[in-house]
Amino acid sequence: MSLASNMHKPVLLHETIQILNPQEGECFIDGTLGGGGHTREIAKYLGKKGTLVALDWDNDAVSKFKTHTNELAPKTIILQGNYADIPDLIKEEKIPQPQGILVDLGFSSDQIEAAERGFSFREDGPLDMRYAREEGMMTAAEVVNGYKEGELAQIFKEYGEESFARVIAAHIVEVRRKERIMTTRELADVVQDAIPAKYHHERIHPATKVFQALRIFVNREFENIEKLLLHIEECLPKGGRIAIISFHSLEDRIVKKAFQKLVKEKKGTLLTKKPIIPSEEEEKENPRSRSAKLRAFLRT
Repeated sequence: MSLASNMHKPVLLHETIQILNPQEGECFIDGTLGGGGHTREIAKYLGKKGTLVALDWDNDAVSKFKTHTNELAPKTIILQGNYADIPDLIKEEKIPQPQGILVDLGFSSDQIEAAERGFSFREDGPLDMRYAREEGMMTAAEVVNGYKEGELAQIFKEYGEESFARVIAAHIVEVRRKERIMTTRELADVVQDAIPAKYHHERIHPATKVFQALRIFVNREFENIEKLLLHIEECLPKGGRIAIISFHSLEDRIVKKAFQKLVKEKKGTLLTKKPIIPSEEEEKENPRSRSAKLRAFLRT
């Protein structure tokens, strides 16, 4: 099976390529390999003299993509790692400063559809949610069953903007006194039971924001993007570009503020005065793109 037929649909693909403008012979880093859609498209522009570095925290994504690197023209380096570590990886792996960096903060179809990963309540599976199953890294089940009521409420409010954060946290604590909540379906049911019935038929499932909050918290997603943005000068040469695709307002706010700060410090310019969003056509073809926002920055 070819890589092209085995990957999820990349979001804002045309717009990302247009903004990053990869050229033959350049070095580019895709900090969130995922299904490989953006990576493969960038590779087309770099040619045989180019260097493409793709990394992902999820070892499954890395292993799957490695079998297809012979399809790509540029020198290709595939690494298992977090995009927050790009500044360190450039030094450790002796990678030339990249002319472009892409970070897609969404998670791939493969992760959603793999019940054993615990990202989604569509299929019942263990309450895991870790991108990387590293030793000492807490699972969502450990958070749900081990954190105090106030701590859970804060996580749901801060990372999911959940209006019923306190009510849900209280119900989780009540339920887990009798039996631990260990699967995605169990947690989704507990959350739905906690929320007033009139909200059960909203456009999104009642548990969506809780699952989002737990995923972000378990994987330290906000801390990771802040760490990368704090060290972006170390990564990019003058003329280098970075594009970040976010999927909800909290992520977008972090990116927006970091880019504005860099502009204020006269370290570069915005390539996107307003975030680029998917066209109506893309939203119809790929509903998961609906909330995507692309922001980009040019180092000067």
